[in-house]
Amino acid sequence: MTDRVTNKWACLAIACLATLLLSLDLTVLHLALPRLTADLGASSTQLLWIGDVYGFALAGLLVTMGNLGDRVGRKRLLLIGAAAFGVASAVTAYAPSPELLIAARALLGVAGATIMPSTLSIVRNVFTEPGERTAAVGIWSAMSAAGFAVGPVVGGLLLDHYWWGSVFLLNVPVMLLVLAGGLVLLPESRNPRAGRLDPLSAGLSVVGVVALVHAVKEAAHDGLAQPDVPAAGAAGVLLLGWFARRQTRLAEPLIDVRLFARRAFSASILTNLLAIFAMSAMMLMFAWYLQLVLGWSPLQAGLAQLPGGLSGAVGGVLAARLIRPLGRGGVVALGLAMNAVSFLYYTTLGAELNYLTLLPAMVVGGVGVGFAFTVNNDNVLATAPRERAGAAAAVSETAFELGAALGIAVLGTVLTSVYRTNLDLPAALGGPAGDTARESLAGAARTAAVLPPGQAEALMAAAREAFLTGVHVTSLVTSGVLALVAVLALVGLRGVPKEIPEEALTRA
Repeated sequence: MTDRVTNKWACLAIACLATLLLSLDLTVLHLALPRLTADLGASSTQLLWIGDVYGFALAGLLVTMGNLGDRVGRKRLLLIGAAAFGVASAVTAYAPSPELLIAARALLGVAGATIMPSTLSIVRNVFTEPGERTAAVGIWSAMSAAGFAVGPVVGGLLLDHYWWGSVFLLNVPVMLLVLAGGLVLLPESRNPRAGRLDPLSAGLSVVGVVALVHAVKEAAHDGLAQPDVPAAGAAGVLLLGWFARRQTRLAEPLIDVRLFARRAFSASILTNLLAIFAMSAMMLMFAWYLQLVLGWSPLQAGLAQLPGGLSGAVGGVLAARLIRPLGRGGVVALGLAMNAVSFLYYTTLGAELNYLTLLPAMVVGGVGVGFAFTVNNDNVLATAPRERAGAAAAVSETAFELGAALGIAVLGTVLTSVYRTNLDLPAALGGPAGDTARESLAGAARTAAVLPPGQAEALMAAAREAFLTGVHVTSLVTSGVLALVAVLALVGLRGVPKEIPEEALTRA
């Protein structure tokens, strides 16, 4: 009995290690972009593909890979994905050209799509007792949050001493540990009654999700006026509608759409999507605020954000203990309300900062993130049959990706629009230089770098003031969205059992 319990927690450790690495990889790319752009001579179009292709492959393939794991075995798919991730990381680190780097990043996305749902579905199948399962999901969520927090710090340290590829080469030894531990310790699990994978459904889900994510990202980059934005968005919606309709007619669908009739499932998916939509604004704002307004280095900015991410890990661990006194809806609503309060504080940020006054808001918001995402992820896994855990985890992860893309597009547009409206350029600055400065705070910094000192100082003072106004407005909007989502969670998850056992699946 003791060995079985030990193996159970060892399985969780392997799943958490893989999840930690995926979170790290998502954060270090942004730090490495300036260096790799200079070294490889990437064009602006290539730079967009380097940043976006990973997300396209990941989001598009999550549903298919989650179902594939249910059919061929979650352990097998996780190990294949881990091996592919390690190889793709090495190719990325030593890529001699932008084209090869884009191809390697695409392979990383494919591999990531096999790993993400596999880790959660393994947790679901190993931990069958409700209380233990919730605690395990909390630890899994904590490791994901820790990865987002530690990523900028690790990336900053490596980039201070080594070339840009070192941040990707870090993945290789960690994936070797996942492979070695997984081969020995992970049990195999699959859906014993799984039918054949429907190729048309897989194609519809991949193309539909990629088209929708592409439309959102293009809108964020270039605005809604771009001709391919409405076409891609409409195609994505139509294809995903066709996909959903087809699932109702298949004996073994990729997604059992009847799950959405269960409030614990549908309300958790929706609140997760809306929550990450709102909170993606924080990642966008802080990256620019700390470096371009306060003038901090990437390493300093990463260290400054570390307490927020680590407190998210703490919230993930504590969430299970709050379910009994507060209920599932109460814990999610509390977490989202804590985030709403933290964003209200961000409306007071200025051109100078006393970090000790920022710290409490970051910690409160981080703990709230841990509360909300842990309970919602557990709700999704608990209300889906164990044999379809991979498919359920994939739906949750896809909602996360879509929410993040939508948040950056919509709230990023709010931030940029307020910046442009409030930017008061110096009278002597016009033409192409003025247009570049109006694009963003980063554009203003590039323009200022080639101006005489007096003009540069005047431009950056105006740009910082306009950007801070954008931060204040965006933070206020985000706080309002989070408050509304907190109410939605409280209503949508009302009546969901505090412990969701197997026999509650049909009525949860």
